[in-house]
Amino acid sequence: MPVHTVHGVHDMSTVNTVNTVNAIRNKTMSEYRYILEPYNGMNSRYHCPKCKPRNKTLSRYIDTETGEHVHHSVGRCNRESKCGYHYPPKQYFQNNNISFETPQPIAFKPRPIPPPPKPVSFIPVEVFRASLKEHEANNFVKFLIKVFGVEVTSDLISKYFIATSKLWNGATVFWQIDTNGNVRTGKIMLYSPSTGKRVKEPFNHINWAHKALKQPEFELKQCLFGEHLLIDKSKPVAIVESEKTAVIASVYLPEFIWLAAGSLTNLNAEKCSVLKGRTVTLFPDLNGFEKWSNKAKELSGLAIFTVSDLLERKANETEKQQGFDLADYLIHMDVKDFIKPKATEPKELPAVKDLIEVKSFEQPDHVSDFTEPLLPELENWDQDIAELESYFSGITTPTQPVKLNPYSTIEDCSLFIKSHLATVKANNGKQTYLPYLNRLQELKQVLSTNLN
Repeated sequence: MPVHTVHGVHDMSTVNTVNTVNAIRNKTMSEYRYILEPYNGMNSRYHCPKCKPRNKTLSRYIDTETGEHVHHSVGRCNRESKCGYHYPPKQYFQNNNISFETPQPIAFKPRPIPPPPKPVSFIPVEVFRASLKEHEANNFVKFLIKVFGVEVTSDLISKYFIATSKLWNGATVFWQIDTNGNVRTGKIMLYSPSTGKRVKEPFNHINWAHKALKQPEFELKQCLFGEHLLIDKSKPVAIVESEKTAVIASVYLPEFIWLAAGSLTNLNAEKCSVLKGRTVTLFPDLNGFEKWSNKAKELSGLAIFTVSDLLERKANETEKQQGFDLADYLIHMDVKDFIKPKATEPKELPAVKDLIEVKSFEQPDHVSDFTEPLLPELENWDQDIAELESYFSGITTPTQPVKLNPYSTIEDCSLFIKSHLATVKANNGKQTYLPYLNRLQELKQVLSTNLN
């Protein structure tokens, strides 16, 4: 007996049930407007309106154009001999006086091409520059001065661009600056100036700069905190969870470039792509050793990863319960032994493996009023900076990507120039930031050659 098609629907009441079901299953979604929902587990089967057994036996009709069910009652019961319930779409439309024109076979519709990813957003240079002030009001800076003194704290501020936020009185901003000098975002946190602990009462004081600025349609793509320091190729890399720990550990163990992932779960392949070919030691917080060990295995194709078990070996039960991090461990040691090591006793890499006993460390009672200069100038780059500013202001900045060298490409030339100029101005004469000046000069040379 032939199969009748009415309004694009198979009328299966006049044919052998098994053959009809098999025929429908073999038809593609593009040939018929309404079909029985293909089996995809018991979630694709429903209770029959007629027999209502414990098991789900009803196959519903779906509209292949929308993927939606026609109606909860429109379908066919699989209990053919004991129930035989079958309510086709045609009958449903007729019973409910629904006008329906015979649809044409549905043409193949290719999958839509997803839109290209939105360009990464950056914090405006003027906002970044404005935050590098009023350190005398910064609680975290006060704590650093208390522990390390003004000179060391000054270097830390310059090195990591430790900034101040007015979101809360005394708040700190840890800017995420990528290897191209772009400011991706900043984490805003509030610390106690006496203990260095985060303020979590009456609420957890943590926020993001891009959210605080209320920038519309901000396309966030985070990077590692301290990533801009990777311009130094001479040192191995160390990664911790928190930004505070990275800053403090860099004083005790300066043989590493100290970076922070931001949290235990934030260490991923995308962030770590900048570490390709580097030697990297991971220092997880207590109770994070196993997770970061597994992560190191996953990322082993990018860099040479090792995971320190220092805290796991040294921590007591109280410290484990409190979730100590490396900073909590180091802060109890006499920093003088690390800042000024004896020439006859060179430190091995990684030196932290040799730290066995916790030494007593008395913090000074006096906290500096921060009247001493935080950013002392070692040289003077005024002439170089003036020449660069004059050159870049006198040309039309390219809008397309510029290949700086065989290893790096500048995606946003204008932003690159602004951020690098801001960096060298804020750190005029400091050798740590000489690569920023050199890259500006390198860009000038590339543009001069291409424009001529």
